[in-house]
Amino acid sequence: MDKEHLKGAAKDAEGKVKEAAGKATGNKELQGEGKADQVEGEARKAAGDVKDAFKK
Repeated sequence: MDKEHLKGAAKDAEGKVKEAAGKATGNKELQGEGKADQVEGEARKAAGDVKDAFKK
């Protein structure tokens, strides 16, 4: 895994925690932030995949 993949995985995990906390407390805003973080994490992982493809 390169730097971009690691950042993406961390952001995705952070988003999942935020979303779960939001659901547990009924905080819709926190749930939304969590989902947004997950999307950002997936985008970073995809960017890492693209970088890997060009390294070959």
